[in-house]
Amino acid sequence: MAVKVGLIGTGTVGAGCLDILRNHHDDFAAHYGVDLEVVRVCSRQPDVARAYGYGDVFTPDYREVVNDPEVQLVVELIGGTDAAHDVVATALRNGKAVVTANKALMATAGEELFSLANESGVELAFEASVGGGIPIIGPLKHSLTANGISKVMGIVNGTTNYMLTQMDEHGVGYDEALRDAQQRGFAEADPSADVDGLDAAAKIAILSSIAFGSRVTLSDVHAEGIRNVSTTDLEAARDMGYCVKLLALGARTPEGIDVRVHPTMLPLSHQMAKVSGVFNAIYVVGDAVGETMFFGEGAGAGPAASAVMGDVIEVARHMVMGVTSFVGCTCTRSLPIVPMDDLETKYYIRFPVADRPGVLASMAGVFADFGVSIYSVVQRGKKEAGSVEVVYVTHTACERDIRAVVAQIASQDDVLRGEPSIIRVED
Repeated sequence: MAVKVGLIGTGTVGAGCLDILRNHHDDFAAHYGVDLEVVRVCSRQPDVARAYGYGDVFTPDYREVVNDPEVQLVVELIGGTDAAHDVVATALRNGKAVVTANKALMATAGEELFSLANESGVELAFEASVGGGIPIIGPLKHSLTANGISKVMGIVNGTTNYMLTQMDEHGVGYDEALRDAQQRGFAEADPSADVDGLDAAAKIAILSSIAFGSRVTLSDVHAEGIRNVSTTDLEAARDMGYCVKLLALGARTPEGIDVRVHPTMLPLSHQMAKVSGVFNAIYVVGDAVGETMFFGEGAGAGPAASAVMGDVIEVARHMVMGVTSFVGCTCTRSLPIVPMDDLETKYYIRFPVADRPGVLASMAGVFADFGVSIYSVVQRGKKEAGSVEVVYVTHTACERDIRAVVAQIASQDDVLRGEPSIIRVED
C-alpha cells in the first residue's frame, strides 16, 4: 500500500533521507509492506529536488505541502521554531502524520503538538531529535517501559565533545579547537547553541520528559557551556583521575526532576569517559534493567537520516495497518523541577587571580564564611602578566554556597583576572 510523503527541507539530513529512500525503497516495500511515495518536496534548493528526480513535485512554499490533500505524512527537516512550528502544527491539524528531527521545537512546544496529534488521530514521531542515529526515543517509549527510570545522562552534542577531545588529546586551546570544528563542518559559523549548552539542553528536556513521565521544557534546564574550559582544567582533571565532558543530566529525585547541562568531571573508569570525538552516548539507569548505554554517531547525513527514515517507516506501517501510535505522549505526571541552587555535589573551581601576597588567604576566608569545605588547593600553569591560576576542589557542597563564594571573590578589588571555571564532579 502506498503512503504519500511530503518532504520539507533538503539540506544535509533531507538529502540523506532521499539517499536512503533511493537505495532501499524496494526493501521497505518487500519487508514492511509500505510503498513510500514522495509526492511533494519543499526547500530553498530546487536543484537538490531535481537531482533526485523530484523536480516536477518541487515547491518553495511549505504551505503547498501541508495543505496538499494528497500528502498523508509530512517530514519536517527545516529546524528552528518559527516556520517549523507552523509546518508541524498545520500538518497535524490537517490530519497528516508528522516525522520531525526538530529538538528545539519538541523541547518547547511538544505538549501543544502532541495535543494536536491526539485531536486529529495522527502520529507525531521524533526519534532523530536526540542522538542522531542512536535509537533512544524508541527504547525509552517501548523497550524500557517496564522500568522506573532514575537517571538519564548523555554526551549529546558532537561539536563540544569533539572540541574537548582535541583540547585534551592535543593540548590545543578553546579557540583553536573551535576553528578546527568549524573547518571540519562539525560547528556552525555561529556555534552558540553548541558551545553554550543550549542544543544539549533541548535534548535532555526531551529525554527527561519521556524517562520520568513529566513535562520538561527547554526553559526548565539549567545550561552552561564550555567557553571557560581550558587545557589547564583538562590537565587537572586527568591528574585527579577524571576527564571533562559536557554532560546533559536528568535525574528523578524525591524532590522532583533534577535536570541540567554543564561541563562535568567524570571518572576515567566510567563508560562515558571513553566517548570521544563527534560520538554521542546516552546512559540510562532503570530499576529492573540496571545500567544501559546507547552509543553512536550523533550527527551527520547518514545517522540523522537513519533515525528519520526509521520513524517514517514505522509511522507508515501504522497507517497501512489502520492504527495510530502505540505509545504517544508519555507525560502523565506533573513533577516539580528541582532548583539548581539546591544541587549538592563536589566542585572544581579555577580562579585566574592576581599574583600578590594575601590573595590566597582572603579567598580561603570566603570559602570558610559560606561553609564550603576545601579538599585541595593548588596553583597550576605558569605565572603570566602578574596572574596565576589557583584551583580549588571542594568536598560536597551546595550550589547556592558555591555561587556565593564566586560572587564574593569577584567583588573583591583586583583579585580576579578573568572568568572562573566551575566544573561539577560526578562520581
